Amino acid sequence: MSAALSPLLAPMLSSVAMRAICDDAAGLQHMLDFEAALARAEAAAGIIPDGAAEPIARACNAEAFDLAALAKAATRSGNLAIPLVKALTAAVASTDAEAARYVHWGATSQDVIDTAAMLTLRKAIDALLADLDRAIAGFASLARQHRDTATVGRTWLQHALPMPFGLKLAGYAAALNRSRGRLRRLRQEALALQLGGAVGTLAALGEHGWRVAETLASELELPLPEAPWHTHRDRFADAASVLAIIAGTCGKIARDVSLMMQTDVGEAFEPAGEGRGGSSTMPHKRNPVAAATALAAATMAPNLAATIFSAQVQDHERSAGAWHAEWPTLPSLLLVTSGGLAAIVDIAEGLEVDVARMRANLDSTHGLIMAEAVTVALAGKIGRSEAHHLVEAACKKAVAERKDLREVLAGDPRVTAQLDARKLADLLEPMAYQGASQALIDRLLASLDT
Repeated sequence: MSAALSPLLAPMLSSVAMRAICDDAAGLQHMLDFEAALARAEAAAGIIPDGAAEPIARACNAEAFDLAALAKAATRSGNLAIPLVKALTAAVASTDAEAARYVHWGATSQDVIDTAAMLTLRKAIDALLADLDRAIAGFASLARQHRDTATVGRTWLQHALPMPFGLKLAGYAAALNRSRGRLRRLRQEALALQLGGAVGTLAALGEHGWRVAETLASELELPLPEAPWHTHRDRFADAASVLAIIAGTCGKIARDVSLMMQTDVGEAFEPAGEGRGGSSTMPHKRNPVAAATALAAATMAPNLAATIFSAQVQDHERSAGAWHAEWPTLPSLLLVTSGGLAAIVDIAEGLEVDVARMRANLDSTHGLIMAEAVTVALAGKIGRSEAHHLVEAACKKAVAERKDLREVLAGDPRVTAQLDARKLADLLEPMAYQGASQALIDRLLASLDT
């Protein structure tokens, strides 16, 4: 159940909420919650005595169990459920020997472990949804604030065209919102009770098996599947894909922010704080530490998800190895995804934008960024090919002679014959060339769930 993150590194790579959810003790409690609910469901169905359920439920407290001893025993038994059931049976027997006979009645180890994983996943989804709500709201607010802030649109890391910074921010909010929709769908469709007994037939529970499953699902507030699904792992693969997409979206946003924080760019910054982003040797540094966390998550998540995908190939009715590979992998994926998203929440709620620097960067190429606008205007008069050739030559001349593009264009009679000084000035104003940007911002913001 434990994730492959050490106590020393976990705080840098995961959220506080997710660490609590994926904690070994929390996972153990989910397994015990299954056992308590199973006993109550079986008592209700008349499979075990009425008086047996309560003593079993009372003993299902994770604090009373030795995690280290369970872990050591699991290395011999092949999974954690076997020593846990043995320890639980002993705990119940210490107060009620008769009730102890009915611990784990008719279930198998995988029923316990898979259902516990589903309970963990449900809590994890809710924690991620809470952080997505914050990140989306933060970027939406920034998008409204900066819908008229001109910035450089970059392709292949080069200056391409001007754009409103608000459009970039609204795009972040919308991408995160799509993942919010995926998580909500996942919560409705991928969570499911696991109760099948040895090979998924519920044979040990006889004719009452499905009634027990129905009651158990109600007790745990988990959806009841059509049938046990021991070696059909598509639900976990579905979850893994959604988590990897969230991490990837966070990584894309983080990449942009880290690039905007470069000294030579200096357009937007993570929130500052005492001791934040410093260097062990260079006092002047302001490193993109939140972005680094999100980028680390985006690097790790696809590989963790790949393990979950690979684990779908399981043999017959119960599998060896592939199932085991899921145990540390899913919590690890939840943890790193939570860390990446928590970092993006931090950025969304505290991004510092240098509007003046954005404008200075727009102007740093001395009008070259507006070459397309001039080309389009000329193309309507002299044709696209000729206009492109003419403006391209003007750009090369401006660079070679270290002149402003406006000066070069204004000195070319082939241009001035078509565009007067006023029109040329208008064409070289960045925010005059934004196409449908404002409508796109509105569309993106309107797509966000309220």
